[in-house]
Amino acid sequence: MLDYAALAALAAVVREGSFERAALALHVTPSAVSQRIKALEEKVGAVLVRRGQPAEPTPQGRALCRHFDAVSALEGELAADLPGLSPEGEGRATIPVAVNADSLDSWFLTAVADFSQKTGHLVEIKVDDQDHTAEWLRRGEVLAAVTSQEKPVQGCRVKPLGSLTYRANASPDFMAQHFADGVTPETLALAPSLAFNRKDRLQSQWMQRHFGAELTPPLNWVPSPQGFVIACRLGLGWGCNPDMLVAEAMANGRLVELVPGAILDIPLFWQVSRLQSGLLTALGEAVARAAEGR
Repeated sequence: MLDYAALAALAAVVREGSFERAALALHVTPSAVSQRIKALEEKVGAVLVRRGQPAEPTPQGRALCRHFDAVSALEGELAADLPGLSPEGEGRATIPVAVNADSLDSWFLTAVADFSQKTGHLVEIKVDDQDHTAEWLRRGEVLAAVTSQEKPVQGCRVKPLGSLTYRANASPDFMAQHFADGVTPETLALAPSLAFNRKDRLQSQWMQRHFGAELTPPLNWVPSPQGFVIACRLGLGWGCNPDMLVAEAMANGRLVELVPGAILDIPLFWQVSRLQSGLLTALGEAVARAAEGR
């Protein structure tokens, strides 16, 4: 049998990134955390954590963290009916999920708030590009993800969440400066564009869909959805923004579309572990409601 106090220590180190912060989270000493993990490593016969800044799990450690997350979700359900199983205040489960930044800033937090208020449990959010959030599921680092990938990750089920609609936006002054002769492959290749990070292909997808061209305009890097909108308003470049984040700026004329009506729809899906957990079901229902209401 596994020592779940030791598993909790391992999960805390991986989540917090250090033995010291894990100790604070667990209300024990760093020495106690170290001793629990050492005992667990001796029991399973493998190194579970690579000591460093931050501390990172080995593949064996990641597998045990995945197991602990699943057990925590199941035990979190019992706490409501059998509060004597855990000390006061310690019956909350934390559900790790991965989500893309645009969904996080536009609608996903509504789902998290709904879930947390109704169940009393917690959510740990990992942020990545919508084309890459499913990798967090494959690595076993989360129990659910908002992703653009429809094909189920092994051990997961999939629910469609509709699409997130993007429009290519810029400020009126930017349009006058860079697109006075119209938006064409030639002018797009020269006008500064924005990118969220190295994984961001939304602008490339938009140009490919509406102009049939692989273009490489000069880039400004802005790793924030709200910062993306602000950068567009300030004339730093043009970029693809979700409707929910630019509706007001478009209504008051601070942002305009490069090509009116030239949208880019990105289908989103909720991929969640097949673990029979009422908490995962409740979170999925909250996500579905928030996605439908956006």
